[in-house]
Amino acid sequence: MTLPRIRQLVFASQAQSDIETLRAVLDLGPGFVDPGVAEFGLTNGVFALGDQFLETVVPVQENTAAGRFIDRSQGRGGYMAIFQTDSLGRVRDAADALKLRRVWNIDLPDISASHLHPADIGAAIVSVDEARPAGAWRWGGPDWTQNTRPGGLTRLDVTAVDPRAMSEKWGKVLGATAVDLGHEVHEVSLVGSTIRFLPGDRDHLSSYQLQVPDPTACLARAEAHGLTCESDSFMYCGVELALSAIAPAE
Repeated sequence: MTLPRIRQLVFASQAQSDIETLRAVLDLGPGFVDPGVAEFGLTNGVFALGDQFLETVVPVQENTAAGRFIDRSQGRGGYMAIFQTDSLGRVRDAADALKLRRVWNIDLPDISASHLHPADIGAAIVSVDEARPAGAWRWGGPDWTQNTRPGGLTRLDVTAVDPRAMSEKWGKVLGATAVDLGHEVHEVSLVGSTIRFLPGDRDHLSSYQLQVPDPTACLARAEAHGLTCESDSFMYCGVELALSAIAPAE
């Protein structure tokens, strides 16, 4: 596995029913409820798409970080982006050099991770994790390889007041170069995916782009669940989910 890459993208919702909605619309396998998120006053559902993951977190206590995020953003934008690295020590050094607060750190035999404060890194919580072995993923639960569905996470769109500055900061943390695409759009290329930074009036994770077996069927189910749909995307928990079909094998 070549790194760094997008490994997991996270939504936040006030309604536990939204966890099942995500599973049903995308025809995902059984979700994993991570008991560890209780530390943050949350419950959740984590779903495997290929060897990547979508997660919805729901506050179950008062005054949680996720609850404050929902109130502050009025439920617009993604809550967290999790990237995988093979050198978390370098990432931590880079974050410290940039004076980005590490608000949560963990070092376990099979995974290490650091969460960066959204006010410092910009747009959302950014977690950078190093899994051992690289193909493992504790946060997906013990059975994720049996429960995964075909697909993957191909692009994260971040809307920012200053796309250039944010792209450069994220790039330095992830060990990747930010490229100016013109018209105030900047991009950081990772392995198998990209992060695109777009101009806007507020900083937030605005779109997750997914590959799935049957985008048309997903959109029909999204419409049946009362979600706002466009020709190739739907809105879920304040995030646009843009769908494309899995590319045929070469």
